[in-house]
Amino acid sequence: MNICGYYPESINEGEGLRASVFLSGCKHYCKGCFSAKTWNFDYGELFDGKRQREIIREMAENPLLDGLTLAGGDPFFSAAEASSFIDLARESIPELNVWMYTGYTFEQLAARPESDEYGLLRRGHVLVDGRFEQDLRDVSLLYRGSANQRLIRIPESLERGEVVLWEREKAFM
Repeated sequence: MNICGYYPESINEGEGLRASVFLSGCKHYCKGCFSAKTWNFDYGELFDGKRQREIIREMAENPLLDGLTLAGGDPFFSAAEASSFIDLARESIPELNVWMYTGYTFEQLAARPESDEYGLLRRGHVLVDGRFEQDLRDVSLLYRGSANQRLIRIPESLERGEVVLWEREKAFM
């Protein structure tokens, strides 16, 4: 698995101050994608155990960090590896809050409980789902690029068997 970007502190990919890891590889090929180069699974740097531990150490040492965001590309195309990274991170940061971006819908991922993708889904707190739709592009939307994309509370949605939308929890001035 490769990563095509890492921001130790970002406010753009989820609520609060987050470490954002962008995994290489995507097969959705959304028209108008702002980072089409990330479709290539070989793009970027190798995300081996050493690099993963470096990022986890940085995250654990940052007392201001609110969580981790996995984006891409699409982390669900590297679901087993992404799940292992989250598990490794939670050894040092047990209550790690995880947001994930995907071109899949929540319903598509939840319909396959035996899959690696479902395993990754279960490890997250918030899912930003749906392909980027250029015709629905809206820069005023919070944490997403097009109006079809949703911010979904993963644990509650899995428990209820229906989508529970995320709403802002923190008040920012």
